[in-house]
Amino acid sequence: MEHMKMGNYSPVTEFILVGLSKYPELQFFLFTLCLIMYVIILLGNSLLITISILDSRLHTPMYFFLGNLSFLDICYTSSFIPPMLIIFRSETKSISFIGCALQMVISLGLGCTECVLLAVMAYDRYVAICNPLRYPIIMSKVLYVHMAAWSWIIGHLTSLLQTVMTMIMPFCGNNVIDHLTCELLAVLKLICSDITTNVIIMTMISIVILVIPLLLIFISYVFILSSILRINSAEGRKKAFSTCSAHLAVVILFYGSALFTYMKPKSKDTNTSDEIIGLFYVVTPMLNPIIYSLRNKEVKEAVKKVLSRYLHLWKI
Repeated sequence: MEHMKMGNYSPVTEFILVGLSKYPELQFFLFTLCLIMYVIILLGNSLLITISILDSRLHTPMYFFLGNLSFLDICYTSSFIPPMLIIFRSETKSISFIGCALQMVISLGLGCTECVLLAVMAYDRYVAICNPLRYPIIMSKVLYVHMAAWSWIIGHLTSLLQTVMTMIMPFCGNNVIDHLTCELLAVLKLICSDITTNVIIMTMISIVILVIPLLLIFISYVFILSSILRINSAEGRKKAFSTCSAHLAVVILFYGSALFTYMKPKSKDTNTSDEIIGLFYVVTPMLNPIIYSLRNKEVKEAVKKVLSRYLHLWKI
């Protein structure tokens, strides 16, 4: 296909988001659903962060990573759910060029960070279960702080690279995004020049950020499950299996959605399935505090302790 000539088009200053516009009857339902899920995400993750800070018993590597994950999930969903809610209820479904770039770099960066952080958390659980006696030595404060920091750095550097490489390309007046947000693949489809380099870099980053961490997570859980099978107590095995299966369910849901989006064969047209799959990115931040923490006895006791302390102070 011949490249379009730049001289015939004015530069793009804003984008129009028309995702799922062909289903107007779904707009109010999706608005209500996303709003409820967003409130649950804010409350659940904020509670977990607060409890992990206030209770000294939760000042461990595991809850440090969970606090990072909760803060990340709040920021991640806040980067696209409020604008998406406005789009659902507004007649003008536009976003500025700068706003679109900021949304892309933030949401993509936080998504990439979560991919790396989930792998780091799986390694933490592997060490805790398979090498419990050496766990305090291996997972020193210096190590787990550095692991969390590098998760954020790697995620945002890869996002910045992809966003800059996308937004400097010529759009030739094409500004209608067939998606609910400024998602990378949806914006790439508007570019009127060769995007081979972008696709190659995106594929390489997807392998590093998605495939490799996912393999490391499954390898960690293979060792974890083999250790669980050696537990003498039947109830202990059942509890451990329940926890691991819940963790793996969240991992499969999150990575499965991302792999479907970024690793499937590309086409020039956006399918409705792509936009529906995009909504699954709201589900995992909602489930994370429930599955990873709020089911834990330690967290339940910490919640009771903090609530009783503040109720006592309030009565005084």
